[in-house]
Amino acid sequence: MKKLFFVLLIASLIAGCNLKDLPTEFPTPPPVPPATPLEKMTLKPDAELEKQIAKIAESAKGKVGVAAVLLETGDSAMLNSDQRFPMQSVYKLPISMAVMDQTRRGELDLDEKIGVTKEDMVGESQHSPLRDANPNGGEFTIRELIRFALVESDGTASDVLMRIAGGGPQIQNFLTQIGVKNMRVLNTEKDLALDWQKQYQNYSTPNDAIELLRWLQTSTASAKRFDDNDASDKLAEDKANDELVMWFMEASIPGAKRFKGSLPPNTIVAHKTGTSGTQNGITAATNDIGIITLPNGKHIAIAVFVSDSPADQDARETVIARVAKAVWDRWNLR
Repeated sequence: MKKLFFVLLIASLIAGCNLKDLPTEFPTPPPVPPATPLEKMTLKPDAELEKQIAKIAESAKGKVGVAAVLLETGDSAMLNSDQRFPMQSVYKLPISMAVMDQTRRGELDLDEKIGVTKEDMVGESQHSPLRDANPNGGEFTIRELIRFALVESDGTASDVLMRIAGGGPQIQNFLTQIGVKNMRVLNTEKDLALDWQKQYQNYSTPNDAIELLRWLQTSTASAKRFDDNDASDKLAEDKANDELVMWFMEASIPGAKRFKGSLPPNTIVAHKTGTSGTQNGITAATNDIGIITLPNGKHIAIAVFVSDSPADQDARETVIARVAKAVWDRWNLR
């Protein structure tokens, strides 16, 4: 009897419904909007600091480009900031950011596993801890590949990220969307090993490096930074999108003698370096770009490119460190 009662009850409810009112399909969610440029920032050039930076740059005996901006005030210092410089591994930052934009739009998933084969590995002369630990290849999440690219500057991971992003054109499309106009990501790490001149095709101006950094800082302004230097994938599981990029940049291993070289201990520096080989006594690229957090909580976006220099590595890195320290000293109390 109870079963019969429930059957009759359900039948009466259905009979009372107007079937025309029942939805026959579910609406498609609106697409995630594309990334957009930031509003143009009004800069306040610091002539005294620019003179100091120009003097420091002389030690490199090559071409030096600098752009530094105190993001909260617009104070700025420039040297050859609209000229093009080869990025080398600095380009792993825009590659990673383009991949992150695709995860934001739901086209990729940070925990998606990507197969990496022996054919994907960069050459033995190129830096790749992923290759060294996994000579026969393996499967890695996108999150792991970004950590390899940004924390360890891994060439194999960078090339795989570039591939899954859709190649240079898709990365270029992302840069155009966020208003970065004079930065080019064209060749893979494998390509760079084959032809010395190709590195000059992957270029940026210091000004455009600042725009990339400013966009990244704005997109992560509300994110809580990590509390130590452990950038393991386990601790990164709760990080997403550009917050993860910044988190890995703070833990980046290369370049301890560049931006960090003369700054006070424990200064928060989220950065990405780039370094070329040396041919006929000339080093094409010794670079560092990043965001330095001051004790008062303000942020310096800074890019220093040292190109075509006959100076040794210590001298080139010292130039970068001294520029960062000069900027720090000038704006620390602003």
